Amino acid sequence: MGADPAAAAAALQGIRAAADEHNVFRRQVLSFGQEVFGHGQTLLQFHPRPRLAADQLVLDPATMAVIDRQVVDVARHKTRLLAAGQHLKRGLLLYGPPGVGKTHTVRYLVGRLTDTTVVQLTGNALHLIAEACSVARALQPAMVVVEDVDLIAEDRGMHPGQHPLLFQLLNEMDGLAEDADVVFLLTTNRADLLEPALAARPGRVDQAVELTLPDPAARRALFELYRGDLAMDTSGLDDVLARTEGVTASFLKELIRRAALFAADRTGGGRHRGLRGRPDRRPRRAAGHPQRDDPHPARRRPDLLT
Repeated sequence: MGADPAAAAAALQGIRAAADEHNVFRRQVLSFGQEVFGHGQTLLQFHPRPRLAADQLVLDPATMAVIDRQVVDVARHKTRLLAAGQHLKRGLLLYGPPGVGKTHTVRYLVGRLTDTTVVQLTGNALHLIAEACSVARALQPAMVVVEDVDLIAEDRGMHPGQHPLLFQLLNEMDGLAEDADVVFLLTTNRADLLEPALAARPGRVDQAVELTLPDPAARRALFELYRGDLAMDTSGLDDVLARTEGVTASFLKELIRRAALFAADRTGGGRHRGLRGRPDRRPRRAAGHPQRDDPHPARRRPDLLT
């Protein structure tokens, strides 16, 4: 082998390919954590892969079809797409107000792509976009999840100056080979703040999907989903659904949790105490309905739990 450089190179390439295939991080759900071994240290952490059935994600069928087509269907048909000369790398942006299910949708997609290596970036780890993309390139098929992407990809026109993380993200997305099986899954509460070169540029973000507040049918489905095995009197459900117009899925989940808490307190014979440990002296509401009084009316929001 030493006398044949070509054979040596081929052998080395085979060893590297085998090492990549059997990499301990392949097909895992990963995130970058900080300050595990002291300030400034970084650690790649493992997470269990979520298992969410389709009926646990309450979205209208048209929206669900668009999301599945952009992420799941490309993975399913990758051989045919490559044979037809089409690229696999893709970007999906999920946007909408807090609490409408963006993170829940991410969990659903991560659970669907069981053979995919997932690298998640949130919070203080957002500056590690280059490291995340390096892992994704090496361990394809892969997904890079960037939550609250507006924190690093704000419109340059709003704040002139240096934007190193924005340029790093754009360069990483552009630097992937056409046949790279990597999906960028981005979320934001404020799509209006995003850099147009990211959000409005096919090849970076190929599909943007708005997740909206649940309509009456969706609120009914969410009620059934979140109550689980909880026995509840549903005779007044239509009134509850009407009164929750304009709230988020997260609000409904908390509403049902509090209803269960109040019911347990009543049947247990104890006196209900407020969430801060004080007797609840406020006017009584419908059983289990979260208090929505706000001493600052100018800040009042329909999805605010206080």
